[in-house]
Order: sequence, then structure tokens, then C-alpha cells
Amino acid sequence: MDETSRERPADEPVLDAVDGVTPPEDGGARGMRAITAEQFSALDAVGGVRGAVEAVAPGLLFVVVYLLAGQRLTPALVAAGGAAVLAVLVRLVQRTPLTQAFSGVIGVAVGVVWAWRTGDAGDYFAYGLLVNAGYLVGTLVTILVGWPLVGLVVGLFRNDGPLTGGPWSAVVDWRRDPVLRRRYALATWPWVGMFGLRLAVQLPLYWAGEVAWLGTAKLAMGLPLTALALWLSWMLVRGSADAAAPPRPRPDR
Repeated sequence: MDETSRERPADEPVLDAVDGVTPPEDGGARGMRAITAEQFSALDAVGGVRGAVEAVAPGLLFVVVYLLAGQRLTPALVAAGGAAVLAVLVRLVQRTPLTQAFSGVIGVAVGVVWAWRTGDAGDYFAYGLLVNAGYLVGTLVTILVGWPLVGLVVGLFRNDGPLTGGPWSAVVDWRRDPVLRRRYALATWPWVGMFGLRLAVQLPLYWAGEVAWLGTAKLAMGLPLTALALWLSWMLVRGSADAAAPPRPRPDR
């Protein structure tokens, strides 16, 4: 049976709490889990159409309302906060998983409170910059210490891994293979590049107080870059899976 059409096991909801890995409504793998999928879908990887709208709407409304309201901060903060809260309420009413919408509303709430307290519209984006800096350092460290992030993700979501009832040793047993260690380290570098590129572009805009350009850059370098990093990692991980697969018997002639 195809992986995307199978019935969800009873213990699969535990995935909902791990780094936003809830599959979108059409069954595709979302977030880092997409790295281990048989087929890659950029739309599924970022949460489907609904997930993409929930991720983009608060920041887009903030920038648009901020400009239309004559660079007044309060209407922009209300619009962004309202969009995030609405996404959670709609999911509550429809009884769909809250992981992506709820994580989004937390980030928006921090940005709204930060900007409201300082009175600086640019501070709405400060939390996101700090998060990217933290991810940049953390992801780079996993490569340098020999525990690349992508390898841990693959071990966590593999078919015989702990989230499907397998042993926790499955998360790290790939480290015994030097080829896999190198490949997973290489597959982690796109994430280092993504976080570094975001900071390289957005920090100067933040320091210059270019709120509209900062918001535009954040949107342009958000889901598109995430989907690209996921695809690059998936390509490398699929290569390791193909290399590890036993050779198919040749038909007799």
C-alpha cells in the first residue's frame, strides 16, 4: 500500500508535537519529515496551501497595513495578530491539528508584544532574526561535532525508528557508516546556508529601519527557501537510501 494512502496508526499523533511534522490534509509529509518521504512535494513540505497561507498571512498583513495606514504601528500589529489568532480559531472549530497554526501564533505574539513595547515596527521581525541566528548556530554545531541534523531527522522518522515503535538506537545507528555521516552532513549544509542567507540580507535592513523591505525579504526568504532546503536535503537523503538498498536480482535471459 502506498505510504500516503495508508491509514494512520494509533500512535502517529505523537508526530504532531515534533517540529511541526503534522501531515497536511492531503496526506503529504510536512516539515523535516518530508526529507524521508518517498516522493517530494514542495507544497506538502510547507504544510499545503492552508499551511502556507497561515505562515504568510500575518507578515504580509503587517507590511500592507503598515504602509496603507501611513506607517502607523498599531493597525499593523492588530492585523498581524488577528490573522494568527483566526488561523487557530478556524482549526479549533474544524478540529484539525493545531501544531502549525499554534506555533505561528506564538511567533506572531512575541513580535507584536516586542514591537508594541518598543514602538519600533522593525522589532516585529526581531524575534524571527533571533530564531534564525539560533538555528544557524545550532545546525552548524551539529555538523562540526559529527551529529548532523539531517541524520538525526532521518533516524527519527525512518520506518523502523522510535516514532513507529522501533528502538531509539535507530536514530543514531547511521553514525557507524562513514559514508552516511558525510552524506548527512552534506545534506545539513543547505540549512546552514538558508539561515545564514536570511541573516545576511535581513539584518542590514533591520538595522537601517527599512520595515517594508525587511518584511518583503522575510516573506520572500521564508517558505520558498525552506522548500528549497528541504528539497536539496531530500535529494541527498534519497541518494543515500538508493545506495544502501540491496541490488535487485537480474532477470535470467
